[in-house]
Amino acid sequence: MALGSRCLFLLLLGILESLALGDPGPLEDVVIDRYYIPKICLREAQMGDFIRYHYNGTFKDGKKFDSSYDRGATVAGVVGVGRLITGMDRGLQGMCVNERRHLIVPPHLGYGSIGVAGLIPPDATLYFDVVMLDIWNKNDKLQITTLSKPERCNRTVENSDFVRYHYNGTLLDGTPFDSSYSKGSTYDTYVGTGWLIKGMDQGLLGMCAGEKRSIIVPPFLAYGEKGYGTVIPPQASLVFSVLLVDFHNPKDGVFLEHLEVPESCKRRAVTGDFVRYHYNGTLMDGTLFDSSYSRNQTYNTYIGKGYIIPGMDQGLQGVCVGEQRRVVIPPHLAYGEEGAGKYKIPGSAVLIFDVHIIDFHNPADPVEIETVFRPEGCNVTTRNRDFVRYHYNCSLLDGTRLFSSHDYEKPQEVTLGANKVIEGLNTGLLDMCAGERRVLIVPPHLGHGESGARGVPGSAVLRFEVELISMEEGVPEGYFFIWHGEPPANLYEQMDLNKDGGIPADEFSSFIKSQVEQGKGRLMPSSDPEKVIADMFRNQDRNQDGKITPDELKLKSDEDQEKIHEEL
Repeated sequence: MALGSRCLFLLLLGILESLALGDPGPLEDVVIDRYYIPKICLREAQMGDFIRYHYNGTFKDGKKFDSSYDRGATVAGVVGVGRLITGMDRGLQGMCVNERRHLIVPPHLGYGSIGVAGLIPPDATLYFDVVMLDIWNKNDKLQITTLSKPERCNRTVENSDFVRYHYNGTLLDGTPFDSSYSKGSTYDTYVGTGWLIKGMDQGLLGMCAGEKRSIIVPPFLAYGEKGYGTVIPPQASLVFSVLLVDFHNPKDGVFLEHLEVPESCKRRAVTGDFVRYHYNGTLMDGTLFDSSYSRNQTYNTYIGKGYIIPGMDQGLQGVCVGEQRRVVIPPHLAYGEEGAGKYKIPGSAVLIFDVHIIDFHNPADPVEIETVFRPEGCNVTTRNRDFVRYHYNCSLLDGTRLFSSHDYEKPQEVTLGANKVIEGLNTGLLDMCAGERRVLIVPPHLGHGESGARGVPGSAVLRFEVELISMEEGVPEGYFFIWHGEPPANLYEQMDLNKDGGIPADEFSSFIKSQVEQGKGRLMPSSDPEKVIADMFRNQDRNQDGKITPDELKLKSDEDQEKIHEEL
């Protein structure tokens, strides 16, 4: 297109020269050759518009008489109001930004019969090569075009908000003058407080985080007649392509969005509670900076005690177990102007946490006991030292299944109060009847503590569903066997069945079993009575020679009395 226009211009010039040979009279009007017209022309220069342009001025023989390029500065002025030579005034009207024209200006539309002393002779025809760089009018307004906008936009920029945005800045002809992307960081500032040029102050209003805009700023809302250094000429319109990354107001508090709240919420977290939760942490533009899921481990902390950023301390107040909540935190309640390099959080960044509460407890919590079913006529209940058989299902509060006695052939068996199960479960099994069913909520300090156990996370609250199958009355701590009445006065003689002065293991076992069968005493309840009797024998066979002598045989009550005398 440019080459064809150039040929047309040369042809035109040739015709004019031929005409001059036959008719030496001057041209009637300026000759315009639009040898480059941009595909997109949003605006044409009209009478009264302010314009900026570059040009080269030559005579017919090609000799240059003037050039804006040589001066290193564009020409700015108003077109069509007599401030330019008439030929130029006419030749520049209707031009688009980035359009290029050849103009032939006859003398009577240039400097006439007088010329310009020392520069342009009288009656000179002038040739101009012009490129239009900028067009604006004093009645122009800010031109804002929304390029893209998030579907979700709960809030838009207002005056006094602090914004973080990326931008590319160009002149109207596309010449770049600045870019935040090249600096590797957003431009951060307050809106509507005079820290920006007026056009940007206005152009950012009403934007959503994540929105992209094109903002065309006329010079009187930008840098005006002075321009800015060497990069922005005087009277230059500016084009900004803006991506709003995030924004907040210094008066903002934490914003909460309840994504999912369980129907049953018996308790809500308060200051001093210890919370276990999963989270994804993102910036307002969606950039992920941290996630507990990626570590496959919950974040565990006290709330309201300053162990976490203030915004999260506030944002976790009142959560329910199982709740999913979005917490939006302004920078003054997060990592402030400095940001957090460890997490790649920029300074003054708004943070969004999508949180899932796994469980929480308070260090003062007892075991929570809910009786699901209790048989009628329940007169005998479990006590410490009793031997019990029970079924159980154990899970986390989020429903994660951990263990179940139903996975085995028989119920769980344990002597209560013998430190064989976690304290919370032991407490929850007390005062139960055979056939009773309960739900127990066991806080970690009565469970597996901060360290957890195999298959149990640290600081986890446990939920047990328990059913007591059977119970056997126990014996006091330290006893293997107790008498229901007074023990025989001649105990050793009755044990020594063959009267040989020594009691071997078989004689001891036979005697104990006979006492149990006759109802005179009972063994410590156990799933293995033989082992209990064997332990009793080893306890009495002081020198471990395989038999009990009269000196070795002692009742537990006698042993305890001897210890008291020794201490005294």
